[in-house]
Amino acid sequence: MPVRTVEIAGHTWEVSPSGRVTPNDRDEFSLVFTRRDVTPHETRVTRYSPMGARWREQSLAELGSDDLARLFAQSQAGIMSPERGYRA
Repeated sequence: MPVRTVEIAGHTWEVSPSGRVTPNDRDEFSLVFTRRDVTPHETRVTRYSPMGARWREQSLAELGSDDLARLFAQSQAGIMSPERGYRA
């Protein structure tokens, strides 16, 4: 899976599709934000509806840094999401 990097509030986050498929197969995707410079790694998850491409990898590639920052602001801790199995 593709991984993008974005800087938010002075921290570097890796962004990738979660791999989880919802019943809305191509209408909604999940992104996992991972901060690896801390131990344990910090993980946040968000979902979004793509405006362009309907494939996870293409859709992620189309998102700009501002879009990723906006999605990060809407994200929740990994421990609160089914994409991470309700674990950090």
